[in-house]
Amino acid sequence: MLNIKPLSTQLQKIAELELGEVPERIPTDLDALKQWLEQQPHLKVNQDNQFLIQFLRGCKYSLERAKEKLDRYYTLMTKYPEIFLTTNVDDITFRRNHNLGILIPLPMPLNDFGPRIMMFRFSYSPKNAPIEDVFRSVNAIPQVLLVDDPYACIYGTVYIVDMSQITTGHILQLTPPFVMKVVTYYENTLPLRVKAIYCINVHKLAEQLLKLILSCMGEKLRRRVFICGKNFDSIYQGLPQKYFPQDYGGENGRLEDLCADFNKKWNEYREYFQDNIHYGTVESLRTGKPIDFDGLFGMGGSFRKLDVD
Repeated sequence: MLNIKPLSTQLQKIAELELGEVPERIPTDLDALKQWLEQQPHLKVNQDNQFLIQFLRGCKYSLERAKEKLDRYYTLMTKYPEIFLTTNVDDITFRRNHNLGILIPLPMPLNDFGPRIMMFRFSYSPKNAPIEDVFRSVNAIPQVLLVDDPYACIYGTVYIVDMSQITTGHILQLTPPFVMKVVTYYENTLPLRVKAIYCINVHKLAEQLLKLILSCMGEKLRRRVFICGKNFDSIYQGLPQKYFPQDYGGENGRLEDLCADFNKKWNEYREYFQDNIHYGTVESLRTGKPIDFDGLFGMGGSFRKLDVD
């Protein structure tokens, strides 16, 4: 039995047209991925079908790409557990950092039936918590979405990044190696396609961090980054104001309420995260070459001139 959540008629159509999904072939596709996993002594993986199918969907049913992404997902989690491995969503520090509202999925997808919109804010004090603790709670959210949110799974994600609260303390914490790890996680590891990133309230200090982030991205993703200052008119064509949170003049939920409500998801997926303790990689058992994170974390390109509207 597949135990995969059914998609709506419209989402199923998009999955077939854009991702190459063939419903009748899903059992065969999943079996092929599982057979490969059985031949990887270094990999201990969650083999729930709902989890695995997203690696196929996120890679447009390229089995080779799905293998690479799944291996990278667990290798990154094992190598840098302080940033990417969450096993206890009831941990006081984890919940406290979540309740700062740094990353929040918004209720209405883009155009009412499209990518899931994610709101990111630098709403944490760099003095009060290690950056690894902060981002571990942030990075756990897409781990929920890849088994829970059909819009994110099929259409992908769109990010609104509010840079108004960036301080010198944030800049000092977000070192190039740390930023490269996080960019690699979202761009090359998660099987959720990033369709666009809208950076708003970009001031002079924030430009320093944005240049670093852009330099760590591949060219394809860099072309999907849109930058503006306090005037959002230049991005409303791609992301209409209606889809911003109420806190930003839109109609897409109040951030404080959405953040509090997401605690129900942590409760719902408590065991899902507890199981992470059983998964990961054992590099001494890997039969092929290890993943070259040094190469993967290489700078994606030169600094680009920022045009802030």
